[in-house]
Amino acid sequence: MATPSLLSKLSERLVSSLWTLVVLVYLAYGAIFGIYAVSLFQFPFDYDQGEGFELLDAIYFARGEWPYRDIETYPFYASNYPPLFHLLAVPLVWIFGPRLIAGRLLSTAATIALAVAVGLAVGRWTRRWEPGIWAGGMVLASNYVYHIGPLSRSHMMMVLFETLAVLTLAREEDFPSRRSLLLGSLALTAAGWTKQHAIVTVLAVFAYLFLRRPRVALAWGVSFAAVNLALFALLNLATGGYWFLHIIEANINEYDYRQAFFLYSQWFRLHAVVLFLTAALVLYELYADRLSIFSMWAVFATAGGALAGKWGAGESYFITAVVAAILAAGRLLARIEGWTAGRPAGRAIAAVLIPLALLHQAARVFHLPTDHPWTAPVARWLGLEGVRYVDTVEYTQLGHLPTAEDIRNGWRIVEMVREAPGPAFTEEASWALWAGKEPVTNPTQLLNLYKNRKLNPEPLIRMIRAQAFGIVVLRAQFYPQPVLDAIGQAYRPIADIPMNGFIYRLLIPRHLP
Repeated sequence: MATPSLLSKLSERLVSSLWTLVVLVYLAYGAIFGIYAVSLFQFPFDYDQGEGFELLDAIYFARGEWPYRDIETYPFYASNYPPLFHLLAVPLVWIFGPRLIAGRLLSTAATIALAVAVGLAVGRWTRRWEPGIWAGGMVLASNYVYHIGPLSRSHMMMVLFETLAVLTLAREEDFPSRRSLLLGSLALTAAGWTKQHAIVTVLAVFAYLFLRRPRVALAWGVSFAAVNLALFALLNLATGGYWFLHIIEANINEYDYRQAFFLYSQWFRLHAVVLFLTAALVLYELYADRLSIFSMWAVFATAGGALAGKWGAGESYFITAVVAAILAAGRLLARIEGWTAGRPAGRAIAAVLIPLALLHQAARVFHLPTDHPWTAPVARWLGLEGVRYVDTVEYTQLGHLPTAEDIRNGWRIVEMVREAPGPAFTEEASWALWAGKEPVTNPTQLLNLYKNRKLNPEPLIRMIRAQAFGIVVLRAQFYPQPVLDAIGQAYRPIADIPMNGFIYRLLIPRHLP
């Protein structure tokens, strides 16, 4: 019969092996994220439809111009995001020129910094490096972060600032010191001026402060709102009122509750283990302790996911909820360490169940590009040959690696845009940028403004009817219907070119041979 000391050693080895496997699996997810990011750094065209327009905002700032401008005069451009991400990208635009690599490098750096911040926080709470590696790796392992992180999009920078704000405000257990409150407020302001969705975290922070010290919270809320409303008013004045039009009125979109329900279901299915741990922390603090800022943030961020039901929204609206849940789960792991102290049986059970649960979570977010030299052997071992990309999200437009054929076909489109006389009307900005021409319009914003009766499309339609554009490049045709009708009447298709999973239709004026 095995002695107690032998059983103890076997148990320790089992737990050590399980945690080693957890660390290796989540480090592998970090490597997969790196493979995807490097692949996008080498891809010169829009991978996601909005990338080029976020870059265009930075280009305007680099020129000393506002991207918030008159939408009814050439180039009919409308921006829909606050300026901070694009201002931070300006030095990279000066270095790399008007290329997507500028925004992609910035967003990737923000994503990695986010993973490091979360990992360090959880490692400090649990006083163990393995849970810290898991937490940071889980950020990169989330399908949503993987899809969005390396893109030239502002969302990950917003989540980074939100996370830094919450971690700063949580430095003192009872209530933030004046210094923490000031630094946290600056980080929250930065998050809001990166993307409007940060309002969810602002509300969570206010609710947390109000539960602890109502009078201080009210004073903070009034001060915070006053400063940001003053900045808002100044920017609106500086842009002749177009700031309000672009940032507020152009973001009033149609709502589809079915889309929101689908994304909630998907989010839960992918992150079930993390969300179970988060729910356990919230319930424990609600009934046996007092709500921490991490529980409050997780609850508010979960509610904020409802905004994913807006037309044009998507999975990125759940990334704040994912990060908030990982931090809440990390707090629960730290509490479990304390609860099981002095209880050998409980500690032994938790020591085995926790890494097993985290490995199950890793399986839930499984994704793998199978056509890279480093991942192809794994794909063959798993029997995934013949498929470019596998993702437990099931269908997704993001995550696969662009191919050499995609790049060749992209350059074909660029060459045709470059050779066409006059300006080009391209649904994605990078075609015009590579051809050395001014990008015209931002289709989704024009469509929103048209639906909200804030856009008169006639000036643009007159240019289309006059065949002022030498070429038109369409993909999703996210333009107001009268604009699409005018294109159909004045232009004829000359080529359909596949690139990155989409078909790009190129049209020229009907009078040309």
